[in-house]
Amino acid sequence: MKNNEAFDLFKRVRPLIKAHPWHGVYIGKNAPEVVSTYIEIVPTDTLKFELDKQSGYLKIDRPQLYSNVCPTPYGLIPQTYCGERVAEFCCLKTGRSGVKGDGDPLDICVLTEKVITHNDIILNAVPIGGLRMIDGEEADDKIIAVMHKDNVFGGWDDISDCPTSLIERIRHYFLTYKEAPGAEKRICEITHVYGREEAYEIIRRSRQDYLDLYSDLNDLLMMNYGEK
Repeated sequence: MKNNEAFDLFKRVRPLIKAHPWHGVYIGKNAPEVVSTYIEIVPTDTLKFELDKQSGYLKIDRPQLYSNVCPTPYGLIPQTYCGERVAEFCCLKTGRSGVKGDGDPLDICVLTEKVITHNDIILNAVPIGGLRMIDGEEADDKIIAVMHKDNVFGGWDDISDCPTSLIERIRHYFLTYKEAPGAEKRICEITHVYGREEAYEIIRRSRQDYLDLYSDLNDLLMMNYGEK
């Protein structure tokens, strides 16, 4: 089957098929300033939901182990991958060596005044900064964003606009969500809280890491969106 014939068939059947949240949703033509975001967890969840990368369905990874719950809607940026370029930037900023990308889509927390009651949804988010997290020996950045056109938080341009207490709450969640209270050794560490421009750079790098692995899927999706 020729490429144009395959694409014509793809366009005909795609409305019948749910898009894969990682591969089948466009990151957005204005990325990294505005990015599509797939929400896996909302603050009321007592279970840790996670995208099953093979099927595209949302699965229960585990119950939230302790009393802490995710303080914001949390999910991933489609068409991103934390690989070699993301790890390289982490090493550059921390002065470390041997850090690897975690092999997952880039994580994102979304600040909004609105109560989002369930997961498995797509929204547009505006990155304003992030947390440089290392989980074991893997780069596991958490981008911090505000929901696009949010009435309360939409005017924040950089993480420096956020109250310190809010950032500390997010930091506390990610530093403790895998550990028992009073654990002597932490699995995760957060080395830096960074601003908007660094968040943009990490998104760009994760996007390129994705294209290195999945350029064929990206080309097909871009043709469907009329971007290629």
